[in-house]
Amino acid sequence: MNHEWYIARRMTLNGEQQKGSPSLTVALVGIVLAVIVMILSIAIVMGFKGEITGKIMHLDAHLKVSNAALGIDDNYATVNGREVREAIAEDKDFSQLVESVSLIADKSAILKTDDDFMGIIMRGVDAGYDWRYLHSKMVEGSAPVAGDSASSSQIVISKTVADRLQLHAGDKVLTYFIDDNIKVRNLEIAGVFETDLEAFDNAYIVGSIDIVQGVNGWHGDMGTQVEVNMKDTRDLDADAYDLYSLLAENTVKRESKNLFYVTTTQQNNLPFFAWLQMLDMNVVIILTLMMVVAAFTLISAMLMIVLERIRVIGNFKAMGATNGTIRRIFIYLTGKLIIKALIIGNIIGIGLALLQKYCHILRLDPTAYYMPYVPIQLSIPSILLLNVGIIIVSYLTLLGASHIISTIKPTATMRFE
Repeated sequence: MNHEWYIARRMTLNGEQQKGSPSLTVALVGIVLAVIVMILSIAIVMGFKGEITGKIMHLDAHLKVSNAALGIDDNYATVNGREVREAIAEDKDFSQLVESVSLIADKSAILKTDDDFMGIIMRGVDAGYDWRYLHSKMVEGSAPVAGDSASSSQIVISKTVADRLQLHAGDKVLTYFIDDNIKVRNLEIAGVFETDLEAFDNAYIVGSIDIVQGVNGWHGDMGTQVEVNMKDTRDLDADAYDLYSLLAENTVKRESKNLFYVTTTQQNNLPFFAWLQMLDMNVVIILTLMMVVAAFTLISAMLMIVLERIRVIGNFKAMGATNGTIRRIFIYLTGKLIIKALIIGNIIGIGLALLQKYCHILRLDPTAYYMPYVPIQLSIPSILLLNVGIIIVSYLTLLGASHIISTIKPTATMRFE
């Protein structure tokens, strides 16, 4: 057995004192608090990123295929959904990666009641649209049944829109579509959803694509975009390039005049993802500050341990022990404090994270943070990596602080009281 480790195991952190040293208690508490703050910071930021990214991924397609001339005329620069579906189906390798394909038709509209009105975007969706996420966010009523003819005039609206216009599931609302002529549809509200994503809740109502196609006079394959959801979202940029390539090849093969433009969720929602990147920077700053606090706390702890055993150090040196040997003994001894702090900090930090994860004690304003409570996402690899990082930083800190031992002289320490 390593003799330095053996000696350190036989020694106690409190030295000859019967009670714990207040300085060591303060050091222990300081390191524990630093560990708790770091664990919660990582869990909260990962929770925010996971929740916001999940909302965006569910409400906006992973890949969006639009007409390259869409910015010229939003109403009539259309995409042929059948053409896109056939191009994807013909490429067996790519089609195996696709989870769903849906034709979408967006059109500006005005919702009008007897007392108020509101500008909105009508999002028409076909039978391939994935309603599961909006189903889970329904606070009143339900989403229309895909393919049901009775649902062709039904829509779902957000709670924000419903509260402003005082509407409920089962009510009917006049919807005005304004182009060269004003066209009116009397639509039934099938359900009310609440995603807490203001950019979606304030802007969209969702219903059958037949409504928009009928207003615009389009046939069944025409829409403003085709939304493609992938089974794996880890490399959407590469998927977008592959989809663009196969659509371009299909256009040449068919001698079509259509030019497609493919974008990813990140490209379509840059403000949100820029905000999430800023959160990463905040975590780096917090972790750095907590590491610095823990490092200074460890230096103070080692100094107290050394001062309380200064005669022991003198005896070791008088018996011929080298400075390196004594330094390693005290590094191992202070390591007991680090391990104890890590165990306590991890238990409390993970415990608080789990409490918030399942009980939602800390609440938020959804209009500012896009969710009603502080989200938590615990990652075992991240926590293990954090603990390893703390141990490495602690060792390097103790390695530097232990140099004070080399300045202690045996002749002086033997008379030290």
